[in-house]
Amino acid sequence: MERFKALRVSKTDGGQMPAWEEITLDDLSAGDVVVRVTHTTINYKDGLALTGKGPIVRKWPLVPGIDFTGTVETSSHPAYAKGDKVILNGWGVGEGHDGGYSQYARVNGDWLIPLPSAFEPSEVMAIGTAGYTAMLCVLALEAHGVTPDKGPVLVTGAAGGVGSVAVSLLAKLGHHVIASTGRAAEADFLKHLGANDVIDRSELSEKGRPLGKERWAGAVDVAGSHTLANAIAMTKYGGCVAACGLAQGSDLPATVMPFILRGVTLAGIDSVMVPRDRRLAAWNRLATDLDRAKLAELTLTRPWRDVVELAPQIIAGKVRGRVVLEVD
Repeated sequence: MERFKALRVSKTDGGQMPAWEEITLDDLSAGDVVVRVTHTTINYKDGLALTGKGPIVRKWPLVPGIDFTGTVETSSHPAYAKGDKVILNGWGVGEGHDGGYSQYARVNGDWLIPLPSAFEPSEVMAIGTAGYTAMLCVLALEAHGVTPDKGPVLVTGAAGGVGSVAVSLLAKLGHHVIASTGRAAEADFLKHLGANDVIDRSELSEKGRPLGKERWAGAVDVAGSHTLANAIAMTKYGGCVAACGLAQGSDLPATVMPFILRGVTLAGIDSVMVPRDRRLAAWNRLATDLDRAKLAELTLTRPWRDVVELAPQIIAGKVRGRVVLEVD
């Protein structure tokens, strides 16, 4: 290859600016594997990187895109050879290391995992970091004893990427799912995914009591702030809340009362630096527990050039489910 297309974010006097450019491998971050990217996606973090709404970008210029899948073009890593199909989620790619919004990506081979045989390349990007994070949340709830017989499970931000996959996963596993969303028009969509009840996010997004009525055995929260505090305050004795986002805010205006009076566990979920064995475990569970027909229904496929248009929409919470971006 000589020159290829990439979307790069640069820092200007007027702020950061995304622009399509033709670059070479010499312009990319270092790595021992070069991947021809076939599909990528957009997550909330990608939206922050492209719009400048959050301090995501750590080097300039940068190719954003925290997820991608494709075929190995060249490799000096012992685990991969030309023609291998691989996926990447996290590891600071798309933040401090050039990411997936490029026809080629160059990364550390230790960050890659083989494309699971159960999935097509487009499907792993329909899942992406959002769906993979949802699976990590479900695994955390299970590790803390949250089973369907213990009571309902709350999912906040349920119409978004993490939330919609979490609803589908939990429903298939037999849980009674309470979906919280600020988009009333998505209620039928969420019930189709498996939600038993849909509540308005306003029930959780304002300051609440330190200890509320016990309503759910577990929760998957993408919001943080008052929403997370209220989710914890209304968790049943011995329950668990998996926290993986800050769409409402990074603060946590809560008390210790749910922890010391009800034995509630707050499980922090990181998807970026997860060790390889846990990544593979999550992807293996996705292969068996995720309804692929439902995945297709919550997925929109767009050309990768639409990503700049989609970025402010995902920040504003206007993107339903998941978006797969097909790379030219």
